[in-house]
Amino acid sequence: MKQPQSILIKDTTREERERIVARALSVCGGSCNFCNGCGSLGSGRLESMYEPYFAGEKEIAEINMEIHGGIVKG
Repeated sequence: MKQPQSILIKDTTREERERIVARALSVCGGSCNFCNGCGSLGSGRLESMYEPYFAGEKEIAEINMEIHGGIVKG
C-alpha cells in the first residue's frame, strides 16, 4: 500500500501545494463559483484563500480553522 503524500509545507514545493489544493477543490466535480458546499460562500475565489499555503506561510489546517472558526464540517 502506497503511503499518502504529505501536504505539509516542509514536504512540498509551491507547485505541489497548488496541485494539492486544485485536486481537493475539484473533488465535487463542479465549479466553486457561487457554491456553498464547503461553507465558504462569499469568500471569493477559493484558490485565493489558500495563497498563504502556496507561499509557505500557513498550513492548510491553519487556513481551514480560520475559515470555519475551528469547526470541521462534513
